[in-house]
Amino acid sequence: MKETYILGIETSCDETAAAIVKNGREILSNVVQSQISLHQKFGGVVPEVASRKHIETIAAVVEEAFAKAGLAYRSIDAVAVTNRPGLIGALLVGLSFAKALAYALNKPIIAINHLHGHIYANFLENPEIEFPCVCLVVSGGHTSLVYMPSHQDYQLIGETRDDAAGEAFDKVARFLGLSYPGGPAVEKAAREGTPGVNKLPRIYLDREDFEFSFSGLKTAVMNQWRKLEKLGLADVNDMAAEFQQALVEVLAEKTIRAAQKYQVKTVLMAGGVAANSLLRSTLKEKAAEKQLKVVYPPLSLCTDNAAMIAGRAYIQYMNQDFASLELNAYPGLLSL
Repeated sequence: MKETYILGIETSCDETAAAIVKNGREILSNVVQSQISLHQKFGGVVPEVASRKHIETIAAVVEEAFAKAGLAYRSIDAVAVTNRPGLIGALLVGLSFAKALAYALNKPIIAINHLHGHIYANFLENPEIEFPCVCLVVSGGHTSLVYMPSHQDYQLIGETRDDAAGEAFDKVARFLGLSYPGGPAVEKAAREGTPGVNKLPRIYLDREDFEFSFSGLKTAVMNQWRKLEKLGLADVNDMAAEFQQALVEVLAEKTIRAAQKYQVKTVLMAGGVAANSLLRSTLKEKAAEKQLKVVYPPLSLCTDNAAMIAGRAYIQYMNQDFASLELNAYPGLLSL
């Protein structure tokens, strides 16, 4: 069987990334140029700043990906690129570069849904995952539960009604005076705190559906913090610990409920918040009680990267699922 090399390009938010993956499994290169230091002073991603930085760095990032893979440009079989969802300006930078490169090399272009990419980060390390399965996609922009009967079938069974989990981490971190990005900052502070000292609500946990809501949890943190400050009892570490605990409990419990309802044996996790150690351990513990297997990517593949884009693209390549050069970018999910 002929070996297949796919270049993946990812610029949906604030990472400029390019990777080359062989046969949908073997990562030959995975280059990520982060913009965290650029956005830290703003406490979050500034879309226009992110777009401009992508323009400055994308050519060099792609060149480095080829150099690390030890391949010539014409050696690849296709160019895969994230075209939704994400920051529209950022997406357009990656998409424009990908289309120009595909045209110049006379190679097919493959459009990738960013969420599909996150899910397929699991398959790069665990190619033998059995279907059907349920996946919790949890990041700065998305919190969704997806039922997957097969490689080609994604069914959205629940999502956040307001803030995504990662967004809640960032907003709470900023309110508490912690650094950006909020996920790692809150997790670090929580290690020195005690959950339960401050009691926060487990929002939507009493509902039987698979919807999430984290805006109210964020507001509860703010309201309780102001009261504690007046009493001289405010402790950043304790509040971080309780906030993280409340958020993780809801994510883990609803994911296990979904797995039971859809009668799957495997639970996947994907997205930047999947790197959270408490979420990993809690989900694994709850899954073990129900004889479920939990799979999640290595930390390097949880955050935005292009290897996951190229990995997912292999499935579409084998099905000849190509896009035209009229391919556009879309900020919204449209459909899963």
